[in-house]
Amino acid sequence: MTDLSFTCTGVRADPYAAGPTLVFRLRVTAAGGARVHALALRCQIRIEPARRGYDRAEADGLADLFGERSRWADTLHPVQFAQVPVMVPGFTGETETDLVVPCTYDMDIAATRYFEALREGEVPLLMLFSGTAFTGDGGFRVEPVPWDREAAYRMPVAVWREMLEQHFPGCGWLRLPADTMAELLAHRSRHAFPSWEATVRALLDAAAPQEPPSGAARLAGTRPRVTERTAP
Repeated sequence: MTDLSFTCTGVRADPYAAGPTLVFRLRVTAAGGARVHALALRCQIRIEPARRGYDRAEADGLADLFGERSRWADTLHPVQFAQVPVMVPGFTGETETDLVVPCTYDMDIAATRYFEALREGEVPLLMLFSGTAFTGDGGFRVEPVPWDREAAYRMPVAVWREMLEQHFPGCGWLRLPADTMAELLAHRSRHAFPSWEATVRALLDAAAPQEPPSGAARLAGTRPRVTERTAP
């Protein structure tokens, strides 16, 4: 069986993709200079949160995923990021190829919430490979890619933020159920708000707690009423 190994050498945000997309550069090596006609790979990418440290602000942002920091010894489990296929053309010995990973800014997705909580530094990733290898020098063999093939990579948080800024500059993204969205649209139309930002801002302002009156206003409101009387 051909001994294959995998290394991730870099990552970039794809500025020309229709949606947020990361492109990982993948190096594939066949031991002994073996010939590989093609590789049909499946790559599962996991976040390994226990492999980095977090400041107080980041820990607060991760509370909904992992709970309080005091519980992290039990809750800081790997988070699924992506599962993508990739076809690697034929090569002898070693080659490099792109691993294209479509992403989302959906804050209901655990991986997105994890990325959003990080301010700087790197994201510890683990890539797990499987699939089928088509090999052979004088013939053609079909071999499975062993399930223990993997590659660790530390992705800069800045690359994730660059990717989002390309597609959602200065913005966030919120997913709502269809019936809630219909009610929100009706509310916007009813009040003729010019944008979704204005619609949500009006709802937030209406829901904000009212400030209590100042001391002078309270005194003015409770001052006894004086009625002018005229002498008989």
